[in-house]
Amino acid sequence: MADRSRSAPDITVVIPTVGRPLLRDCLRSVAAGRVWPAELIVVDQSCSDEVAAWVAALRAEGLAARHLPSAETGIANATNRGLEQVRTPFVAVTHDDCRVDPSWLKALLARLHEGGEVIVTGRVDPAGDGAVPTIVTSPVSVVHRRPRLDGDDLFPPNMAFPRSVLGRIGYLDEHPSLRTAGEDNDWAYRALRAGVHIVYDPTPVVSHVGWQPQSALPSIYRRYARGQGAFYGKHLRRGDMFIARRAARDLARCPWRVLRGILSRN
Repeated sequence: MADRSRSAPDITVVIPTVGRPLLRDCLRSVAAGRVWPAELIVVDQSCSDEVAAWVAALRAEGLAARHLPSAETGIANATNRGLEQVRTPFVAVTHDDCRVDPSWLKALLARLHEGGEVIVTGRVDPAGDGAVPTIVTSPVSVVHRRPRLDGDDLFPPNMAFPRSVLGRIGYLDEHPSLRTAGEDNDWAYRALRAGVHIVYDPTPVVSHVGWQPQSALPSIYRRYARGQGAFYGKHLRRGDMFIARRAARDLARCPWRVLRGILSRN
């Protein structure tokens, strides 16, 4: 059972949502945590009475939870509206299709209290029978100090950072081409270029629920690819030679990856 006396006064949790029923279990997982945040902010782009009722139920249990309706669309917009409301030194973010481990917030705080303007990200396990396009299960801690040519290092359904980081790198990009995919990779790239390290710690754990059928994977990957292309395009237009090298590397690998996919029927 959670120790309700151990509320953390220095961290807020932000959850963007489009009002999926999955949100209810996400909220229950936060409420079951060994540590409660100073405030839980649910940014609801569905403006749903049902979501408002779920948040009110948490307040009735003693958790300081706020329902923030938003008429905007896009996960970047929803996340930013929540971040703008944070008044605590630290903030953590998860998504409505995730379940946080009971020790999730405590583990994030332990790393944040070590100091420094860093972004902490953690393990993302698969859950459910549907398509789960993103998982991260490495047991090894890593500190990323600079961008890589071969991948991105931030997993926004499981991240936390000092609020002061926003003063250095700004908020997520709300351009229409980045609002639903690619906004996280762009933000992480800007962070690393600004000298903000990204710390991968396998101790804070969330489960990413596969709520879409396996047949949806191609459309999910197409959306991710368009978002990644928008991220590259944004920085290519600014003459960023690192992104030019990364995009060239990706394009050079495409023929082999397409051939491998055809041969493996994957």
